[in-house]
Amino acid sequence: QVQLVESGGGLVQFGGSLRLSCAASGRAFSTYAMAWFRQAPGKEREFVAIINWNGSTYYSASVKGRFTISRDNTKNMVYLQMNSLKPEDTALYYCAASDRGVGVTSFGSWGRGTQVTVSS
Repeated sequence: QVQLVESGGGLVQFGGSLRLSCAASGRAFSTYAMAWFRQAPGKEREFVAIINWNGSTYYSASVKGRFTISRDNTKNMVYLQMNSLKPEDTALYYCAASDRGVGVTSFGSWGRGTQVTVSS
């Protein structure tokens, strides 16, 4: 199991950018699929982006073309570069890890989240 700590959230204006970071501890990080999810107030948690151990990436339709997920296995880090931010991107963003593939329900290790707020 991996332990995950997110950082980089904050308040940004419409159209701005933020980069979220996720520090992972634990063995075999490079073999895990990693992901970002988010949860807005009053809404269910939703998938944002996934990066597999081999670098393959997947994005939700709502962020594709604006967000980029990446990983640095030498540093046990995962990143989410968020550009062209919109008020509807406001949410608590979670980092997650899976050793059972890239299915959205496969992610069993979670961080505590970092808040992103986009003002209009």
